[in-house]
Amino acid sequence: MNKIVRDHYPVENLPADLRQGLEDQATVRVVIEVENEPASDPLALPGSARKKPLTIEETLEMIRRYREQHPERVSMDEAVSRIRELRDEWD
Repeated sequence: MNKIVRDHYPVENLPADLRQGLEDQATVRVVIEVENEPASDPLALPGSARKKPLTIEETLEMIRRYREQHPERVSMDEAVSRIRELRDEWD
């Protein structure tokens, strides 16, 4: 659910119909929620068609498959060397 919350919001910044009965110097808590929005899992990955997050087992399986398809590995020394080389290109 999309929700916007503003604490200590100045009453004077509210639209006239919401200011009725309130002092202009007061502050309020404003909560805005979208009505009739389809419920979704708050832990779902943004932009994914998947409604639920991956389980630990699914994540480990994806990592295993990736490593199987990409057997090359980089040592720490090689990674540092590559980064320094890229950094030094700009000097």
